Amino acid sequence: MIHILAIGNSFSQDAAYYLHQIAAADGTETKVVNLYIGGCSLERHWRNVVTEAADYLYELNGDSQGRYVSVQEALAEEAWDVIVTQQASHDSGWAETYDPFLENLARYIEKQCSGARFLMQKTWAYELDSTHDCYARYHNNQQEMFQRLSVAYQAASERVGVPLIPCGDVIQALRGKKPFQYEAGGLSLCRDGFHMNYIYGRYALAATWYGAITGRKLEGNCYIPQTSLTEEKAQEDLLRLIQRTVDEIVEGSCGNVNAGR
Repeated sequence: MIHILAIGNSFSQDAAYYLHQIAAADGTETKVVNLYIGGCSLERHWRNVVTEAADYLYELNGDSQGRYVSVQEALAEEAWDVIVTQQASHDSGWAETYDPFLENLARYIEKQCSGARFLMQKTWAYELDSTHDCYARYHNNQQEMFQRLSVAYQAASERVGVPLIPCGDVIQALRGKKPFQYEAGGLSLCRDGFHMNYIYGRYALAATWYGAITGRKLEGNCYIPQTSLTEEKAQEDLLRLIQRTVDEIVEGSCGNVNAGR
């Protein structure tokens, strides 16, 4: 079994939603826990560690368990194999917001869970017409946001030695493919301008996490996402496109994630 813990927010909530099911379809047993605080930044994560704040909603394999825990409680629960965090989306393109909080978290995780791999989810740019309050920081420009967050994540990754799960790259690549070319009338991978579409967006993130964490290919995975949150039905050809895109990007960018496995 692979034990995966996200110290996260709504973006890791999106990523973790289908991860357990995708893994199961590949014959891999997982326990996936997301610690959820909406919009939580690296700075707040570190402050919560220092104060041992039990402010995180505990989500198991995509479902809320209706209880709140501290980082310390979650870390003590399992011998975690993988621990993931990320910067809050609104701060993702501002390099100064990562310091010293990411490094502090990395050193703390290393001390408390020496057997775990500590990774960062590279988040994504907002949709072209997003109405998110902080989109103006990026001049309401998706490409500018993507470029800024790419630079900031890469710099933080190299400085602290925390490998990236390339979710932002996968989402941006999919936006250039015909079914998801939103500016040309295609499907948006977002449901509200910044959170992921309940089917394809969430599936793409979970697939990226699975590929990056395990080093296994997604193409041919038989899981078809289902959700009671929407009447949307997954089209298998679009899932296959997502799988191929994930495999290409993970193979090209995640050698350091799986080093030493």
